[in-house]
Amino acid sequence: MKLLNYLQEAYDELVHKVTWPTWKELQSSALVVMVASFIISLVIFAMDLTFRNIMDFTYGLFY
Repeated sequence: MKLLNYLQEAYDELVHKVTWPTWKELQSSALVVMVASFIISLVIFAMDLTFRNIMDFTYGLFY
């Protein structure tokens, strides 16, 4: 009984009370996420490259 009531209320909320984004808003949000992900990946790549060069230089001092 409680489960059925819960499912009915959840359905009612999803169908009548939730404001879903438009297709244009979804596209815009997806573009923002893709650009941000690309920028973050470039920053991580630069940090990795820098750290590798520092470590190569450091180890090169001892060999």
